[in-house]
Amino acid sequence: MYTRRIFPVRGVIRWTRRYIFLFLFLGLVPVVLFDVVGLKWLHVPWLPLGALATAVAFIVGFKNNASYDRLWEARKIWGGIVNASRSWTIMVKDFITNDHAQKTRTEVELQGIKRELVHRHVAWLTALRYQLRKDKPWEMHLKEKKSNKEFREAHYRVCEDELSIENEIKPYLPDEDYKAIFSKGNQASQILGIQSRRLKELMVDGLIEDFRHMEMANMLVEFYTLQGKSERIKNFPYPRQFATLNYLFVWIFIILLPFGIMEGFETIGDHILEDLASHESRTSFGHMVQEFIAKHFVWFSIPFSALISWVFHTMEAIGENTENPFEGGPNDVPITDMSRGIEIDIRQLIDDTDIPEPYVWKNDIVM
Repeated sequence: MYTRRIFPVRGVIRWTRRYIFLFLFLGLVPVVLFDVVGLKWLHVPWLPLGALATAVAFIVGFKNNASYDRLWEARKIWGGIVNASRSWTIMVKDFITNDHAQKTRTEVELQGIKRELVHRHVAWLTALRYQLRKDKPWEMHLKEKKSNKEFREAHYRVCEDELSIENEIKPYLPDEDYKAIFSKGNQASQILGIQSRRLKELMVDGLIEDFRHMEMANMLVEFYTLQGKSERIKNFPYPRQFATLNYLFVWIFIILLPFGIMEGFETIGDHILEDLASHESRTSFGHMVQEFIAKHFVWFSIPFSALISWVFHTMEAIGENTENPFEGGPNDVPITDMSRGIEIDIRQLIDDTDIPEPYVWKNDIVM
């Protein structure tokens, strides 16, 4: 997640510079054929190209809107995880007492149980964020594209790529639980299962009575629901048929665009020549410069076609790099930072010790 008010234009230019050079080249080739070689018939009527541009704009807009919906839904899910985590911790703090206990526990023992449940919840947050950061086939462009790879290495860090899940979870779980969750496939689900079993043991021991057990079990159900919603977004991509055709249509428009605007610039040059014909002095330096520009005005179509191509391509690329909100990109929902914030918050609620510091991010990109 980028946190500055305005995304730096220099960063966008740097990210797309290879395509800018490509668009300039694509604009140069038809102009050379048109003006230098003399193939004056080499152009595309603007009317059908304008219709194509309108269709492409609608398609790109639809994709960007769908990508934003996926991003915003992911943010709402993790906002729910934040709220539910605080609620869970308050229940752990206030519900676990000696009021109905078969065997009275000391305050130190009760604090140890509360700490165990909260730490296990932090382990669930850690396991979930690692699962959501795993690469999917449709997400590999973030690491394979050279421009994305360079931007990633230079501007931000992804903790899940630097630190192993085993080392990150180990401090929060007993050895028995640690071995159990890594012997199964979905570590986050297994942790919630262990949490549920532990609640049952506490109810049997009388440390929580039936009503409190039911309320805390409902919170675990809520965590399962939020986890499932996150996994739904992670495991179901933006439909690839839409994404592929969108990409294809954008490039068809970009390739045809230089052929469509050359004739318009040539016409402007002809109008300038007509105006110059009425000048009294045709031998002055200024007149000759204007005449030269007018005769070759079609060359101004190169930067304009490159600019229009850059706008369409960049909007398409923004949608592509936003559609997967957990893939480890700069536009992601900052689940790593949110997990650390939740951990600090809930561990402070139970007066825990050795609480970690917030992550320090660079270049205003929070992950």
